[in-house]
Amino acid sequence: MAVTLLDPKTALIVIDLQNGIVAYPTAHPAAAIVQHASTLAVAFRGHGLPVVLVNVAGGAPGRAEQARSLANLPAGWADLVPELNRQPQDHAVTKRTWGAFTDTDLEAHLRGLGVTQVVIVGIATSIGVESTARQAHERGFNVTLAIDAMTDMNPDAHINSVTRIFPRLGETGTTQEILDLLNQRGD
Repeated sequence: MAVTLLDPKTALIVIDLQNGIVAYPTAHPAAAIVQHASTLAVAFRGHGLPVVLVNVAGGAPGRAEQARSLANLPAGWADLVPELNRQPQDHAVTKRTWGAFTDTDLEAHLRGLGVTQVVIVGIATSIGVESTARQAHERGFNVTLAIDAMTDMNPDAHINSVTRIFPRLGETGTTQEILDLLNQRGD
């Protein structure tokens, strides 16, 4: 685990910190994940860096043995948690697959801002976070993952992503390490 550098144009991508997802039982307390993500969002905004808030409001149409139905969701299920304190300059993305780049304007938005690196946080580590990290990596973005700002419903899946997958996609570190790098910037 070592975050070595943040590019001058780095964006924060917050995955699925929404009412319905944070209500699921998770390997780590969702409240702590939300707090770390919120702290990062405040810091990124304070440095004039982009914040992208992603929610999920559907699913891919293919069959799966463990598919969850996202039809007939209760009101407010897809609403972002209020702790994220969405600001007018934040970019919102609603996805209908695991990854935030699929069939959304996310890549065009980031490219339009000159973003070369993304910091990704959220729930679930092995699903939305990992899929988005894979897609970002495949699109040529430098990827950083704040591992204390993410969790999963399955502890083993979380550990697998953090220890086996993420080091192949980018750099991993803590919220504090990312904050320290932000604060070392001259902006």
